[in-house]
Amino acid sequence: MKAFVFPGQGSQSTGMGKNLLEENPEYKNYYDSASEAINTDLYAIINDEDDTQLTLTQYTQPAILTTSVIAYEHIKKTTDLKPDVVAGHSLGEWTALVAAGVLSFKDAVRLVHLRGKYMSEACPPGMGTMAAVIGLSDEAIEECMNNFDNLCIANFNSPGQIVISGAASTFDEAEKQLTEQGAKMFVRLNVSGPFHSPLIEGAKERLEKEIESTEFNQTNIPVYQNVDAKPHTNIEEIKKNLIKQVTSPVRWTQTVEHMISDGVNTFYEIGHGGVLSGLIKRINRKVTNQRFDKIIKK
Repeated sequence: MKAFVFPGQGSQSTGMGKNLLEENPEYKNYYDSASEAINTDLYAIINDEDDTQLTLTQYTQPAILTTSVIAYEHIKKTTDLKPDVVAGHSLGEWTALVAAGVLSFKDAVRLVHLRGKYMSEACPPGMGTMAAVIGLSDEAIEECMNNFDNLCIANFNSPGQIVISGAASTFDEAEKQLTEQGAKMFVRLNVSGPFHSPLIEGAKERLEKEIESTEFNQTNIPVYQNVDAKPHTNIEEIKKNLIKQVTSPVRWTQTVEHMISDGVNTFYEIGHGGVLSGLIKRINRKVTNQRFDKIIKK
């Protein structure tokens, strides 16, 4: 079985997708459509040498989604590859839903733009943040998080790589405790808020209203979702999980493990960069794992 997986926030870079667009100028239509959906020139933001706007969550998310959808369309156009299942890391789950036909491209761009905006606005600037914890077991980090009322695990990225999220005022103490327990690195992330934590509950409530007023289509392609790492085709379940995802941890390690146990033996990362390929390799080295840029060079 083949899985197409789509990257999330953090995979962006200035000029991403430019080479593909130069060789296939018709793909500019996707940027034009996305720009119309969010009333901002998304192509200009992606290609501006000053990445200030690209790092703003409300623009980062539609930029990554658009670049990934173009990559997916290129795969469909130039290869015979078709996914048996799809998944994405956080924001990437929305791209997976476009690939599965659940959401239209334009609706997905509009929703992730609002998702980013709501997530950034849900917590006052500087009050919340995130950090990557490297080299400590999931269990040890979970146990440490029990010592704090306003910290939680945000991402289970791979064994030994966890992201925590919550109140910025507690991070010095968290770093101290985790380092004492054996964490090799504690890396504070350059983010605009404590994503995937209860501190942005307000974003979940606002996004729910937008999701409920958007058309979702039935799919036959299972979408493995972050909140429970399980495959879903039921539209109501998919919508509920998207809403929960805002304040729940991204269970990427468990998602990949479940896909493998369900028969997936080949993963294709569709989009810019190779973040997910690296994580999948750390989760299970036995499966075949290919990046988009390697696929199109064959």
